[in-house]
Amino acid sequence: MFTVKSSFTGILCAIGCINFGFSLAQKTIRVNNTLDFPRKEVVAVPVSQLKLFLDESKATDLRMRDAKGQLVLIQWIDNDGDGNNDELLFQATVEGHQKAVYTISAEPGTPMPKTEISTYSRLVPERVDDYAWENDRIAFRMYGPKSQQEALQGVKGSTLSSGVDIWLKRTKLPVINKWYKGYLTDPMYYHKDTRGEGYDPYHVGNSRGTGGIGIWISDQLQVSQNFVSSKTIAEGPLRTIFELTYLPWSEFGVKETKRISLDLGSNFSRFESYFTAKKPVPNYTIGITLHRNEGEAKLNDEKGYYLHWEKIDDAFVGEGIVVDPNIVEKSMAFRSDIPDASNLYVITKPQDKLVYYAGFAWQKSGDIQTRQDWENRLHKQSEIIRNPLIITIK
Repeated sequence: MFTVKSSFTGILCAIGCINFGFSLAQKTIRVNNTLDFPRKEVVAVPVSQLKLFLDESKATDLRMRDAKGQLVLIQWIDNDGDGNNDELLFQATVEGHQKAVYTISAEPGTPMPKTEISTYSRLVPERVDDYAWENDRIAFRMYGPKSQQEALQGVKGSTLSSGVDIWLKRTKLPVINKWYKGYLTDPMYYHKDTRGEGYDPYHVGNSRGTGGIGIWISDQLQVSQNFVSSKTIAEGPLRTIFELTYLPWSEFGVKETKRISLDLGSNFSRFESYFTAKKPVPNYTIGITLHRNEGEAKLNDEKGYYLHWEKIDDAFVGEGIVVDPNIVEKSMAFRSDIPDASNLYVITKPQDKLVYYAGFAWQKSGDIQTRQDWENRLHKQSEIIRNPLIITIK
C-alpha cells in the first residue's frame, strides 16, 4: 500500500510504494478528510502511482466509481506539455472527519460520464486579446499585449492593466464563448445582466482587481504591464490550467511567468508566479481593489486570509485572498483619493515562487448571502490549504 498527500500547492506526492500483492484489475482509493466540515474537492493522483495498472490497460479505458457504484468524472492532465499524462484528477466528496472510497478499473466498454458543467479557459482574440477562464461558479480575465498597445494609442475600450478582472456568474454553465460571441454584435452584451446568467460590472483599471500583484516600495506599488504571451495547458471537466508571461517590470527587472489554475466547484483560482530579477526584490505584494473605499476590509495574518465585501449595483460581492501565513510580512487596507490606487495589500517575503489563491462570490449566484458567509468560506479555504485531503491507494 502507498499513501499520497497533497501539499500546499495542491499537487499530491507519493510517500510510499505499491504493494505488489494487490490485483492490477482494480484499485481502491480512500480519501481521508481530517477537518470537521464536508469537502468536495478536485484531487490528483500522480500517474507514476498508477504505472502497473496502466501497463495492463489503456488510460482511455480507465473508469472510476464511488462507493455506490456510480461513475465519477475523471480528467487526465499533462502538466509539462510533453504529450504524456502526469496526473489523474477526480472530484472527491467527503464528510467531516470521514473517509470516502473510490475504485478504478479498466472498463473499455463503459462510456465516460458526460456533463455540460466544466472548467474552461482560452485566449480571446475576438475581444482584442483577453485571456479568460471560468468554472461552474466564477469567471475571470486578464489583458494581453494588443490591448496594451491600443490603450497606449488611446483606443476606446482597451485596457492597460495586470489586474485581474472578475465576471459575476449565476449559472453553472460556461459563459465565456457565449458572452464574447454576443460582444461581437453588442459591445455591452456582457455588461448587462439581461439573461439571468450574470454580467461584468467590475472595474479593474490600474488597480489589482482580485489577485493582481506588484512590489510595494516607498508607499507605492510597482506593477507589470499586460501579459505578452499565453499558453493553455489544460481545460476540461475538473481543472483548467494556463500560463501568462510578462516582460521585465519594476526597477528590479523582474521577469514573471504566472501559472493559473481553477478547479470545478471552487471559488478560488490558484496563482503560481515564478520570478527572476536583476536586483534583490524587497517583497511581492498581492492586492484586491477597494474601488471607492465604500466596502469593508478584514485582514487575518494569523490564518492567511484577506477579505473585501462591497456592494456592486444592487447586490454584494465578496473578494478574497488566501495565502500561507508563514510567508506574509504584513497586510494593510491602503486607501487613496487617486483613482484605482486604493487596494487591500498582502505583502509577502520575496521568493522565486509565490503561490496564493484569489477569488470571489456573488450574492445573486446563491453561493453566499452575507459577509459572514464569505468570511467562513475564506476561513475554510485557509484550513483546506493547511490540511489537504489524504489519498491512500491499494
